[in-house]
Amino acid sequence: MPYLVVKRSLDIALAVAGLVVLSPVLALIAIAVRIDSPGLALFRHERIGVRGQKFRPLKFRSMTHGAAGTEVTAAGDSWISRVGSILRRTKLDELPQLWNVLVGEMSLVGPRPEVESYVRLFESDYREILEVRPGLTDFAAIEYRDEERVLAAAADPELEYRRVVLPAKIALYRRYLAERSTITDLRILARTLVAILR
Repeated sequence: MPYLVVKRSLDIALAVAGLVVLSPVLALIAIAVRIDSPGLALFRHERIGVRGQKFRPLKFRSMTHGAAGTEVTAAGDSWISRVGSILRRTKLDELPQLWNVLVGEMSLVGPRPEVESYVRLFESDYREILEVRPGLTDFAAIEYRDEERVLAAAADPELEYRRVVLPAKIALYRRYLAERSTITDLRILARTLVAILR
């Protein structure tokens, strides 16, 4: 069976299973977000998806209502709520993106979706990267699981992201494109679970 057929079948099956099994957890997180600070529990921020199509992935809101700032967030940012800091550290804020996987905007495994300004900054690199669906996790997501702490240590977090972090992540995106297969995807999912449970 062709890889892409298997990949999409796994995406649908695991997204449905995840949304059903985790529904009590999702509900509790939504309640905690609402209690912690005013505003909606879910947050959408436009990203660039497959073939350059714009979409709005779902996340649990981790910042206080009305937060504004740069496109990157460092650990300890004053806009991050108390519950939000836990969600970001454990990556639970990403769970609603199982819906984006189910509807075909994302995949379980693939390069993380980026904002338009950074895609334009590295346009030649992203021409190839955007040939595949963005994912919940990949080599870069595992390698940079503590990205916010790395950025917090920089004098200028946004400059550090543009000059150091994002180019390194792009190299890992390219590695995924070169190695992608069902086995690679399953290994990345397993490594992600291990990293989260540490």
